[in-house]
Amino acid sequence: MNIFLAGIIQGSKVGEDIHAQDWRGPIIAAVERHLPGAKTYCHFTQHPNSITYEPDKILATFEDGLQRAVAADLVIAYIPSASMGTAIEIYEAKRNNTPVISITPMETNWVVRLYSDKIFPDTESFEKYLAAGGADEMKKAIGNSH
Repeated sequence: MNIFLAGIIQGSKVGEDIHAQDWRGPIIAAVERHLPGAKTYCHFTQHPNSITYEPDKILATFEDGLQRAVAADLVIAYIPSASMGTAIEIYEAKRNNTPVISITPMETNWVVRLYSDKIFPDTESFEKYLAAGGADEMKKAIGNSH
């Protein structure tokens, strides 16, 4: 199972400021605990300084991320506040029948509602779901989508 980890980086920040990225570790750890053998691709880990890239490299990096999201078996999106890049990633993933799980308090947001198969308010709720049999449910959903 290949998982694409999407989520907020810059959001509405200005300049070269980004959101804290410490949310990635707990999500990856939860996946490793409950979905052994799954491979999680984290675009930020591969491009931690992408905020400083020049336009050509930004485009190539973003397009690569979109292709990885579309090709993944599952997209997990962390969206504590609006994130245009994440919105595009989950939109493209769903257009290509890739299941999307969103971890966000914005459950009434149109993009979140329209393009998420499951929505969790926080990382803890997501992990409780996995531990309570959600991991098996996800595997079945993935098998039916690809």
